[in-house]
Amino acid sequence: EMKKIVTGGGAVEIEAAEELRKFAVMQGGKEQLAIKKFAEALEDIPKTLAESAGMDIIDTLVNLRKYVSEGKKDYGVNVVEGKIDNMYELNIVEPLKVKIQALKSATEAVDMILRIDDVIASTKRGGGMPGM
Repeated sequence: EMKKIVTGGGAVEIEAAEELRKFAVMQGGKEQLAIKKFAEALEDIPKTLAESAGMDIIDTLVNLRKYVSEGKKDYGVNVVEGKIDNMYELNIVEPLKVKIQALKSATEAVDMILRIDDVIASTKRGGGMPGM
């Protein structure tokens, strides 16, 4: 049983997005673009939190990325006070298991949508169902 926690407030998503951008540079073609888009999608979490707190979204993202680059990976959006804070010190945490499942579910949903889109595009081109 997994009993670990991760910081909330978008801290995990910002760090993951930064790591994905580094990884994307080593990839080529469509894979690189897909990885970068996934990184952007992860940043929607802290962007939404910042917007809800009445914070400037661009400034918040820039500052969160700066914190990550400085190794300050526990910093996220403090919605109550409308500022960036150390989520661990504020005890704003989430179970790792829940975070992993949320990311898996979101990724699976996107994958399903893309597959459906491929089927529709293939049908419009007159190719029938893929794999048939």
